[in-house]
Amino acid sequence: MKKQLSIQYEETTIEDLADQNLKDLIVETIAFAQNAYAPYSNFKVSAGLRLTDGTILKGTNVENASYPVSICAERTLLAHAVSNYPALKITDVVVYVDKDLPTPVPPCGLCRQTLSEVEQRQQSPIRIIMVAKNGDILSVESTVDLLPWSFNASYLA
Repeated sequence: MKKQLSIQYEETTIEDLADQNLKDLIVETIAFAQNAYAPYSNFKVSAGLRLTDGTILKGTNVENASYPVSICAERTLLAHAVSNYPALKITDVVVYVDKDLPTPVPPCGLCRQTLSEVEQRQQSPIRIIMVAKNGDILSVESTVDLLPWSFNASYLA
């Protein structure tokens, strides 16, 4: 029996956003891309998030000559948030790639799994907003839309 999964996402642009708080988070995340350390790939990624108390945190990718040692912006950011703000929930995560590409870039598989784990742990959805250099935005209301069949703790029971 064949079945089909589907996801919901929204397309918009920075200039069409009505939510000023989200615009501010996006603008800060874009500006933070200059802090990325990407001397090998020149693929500079920044990520920003908002916590339930309004705190904004940012992170970037950090490359290493030994590529497996590198870390993505999203995981840099999530590790900081979970470690330093364990009682607060993440409401939004913005991902920005500072490269002229035709569409926003989604998080990689490792980052999707990490986002999913954080969302499950906090028991509330995290909106993911992917922003292209040209201002185009794709967003999903939950990590479930990025990784519908995530591996989770229930499999370990």
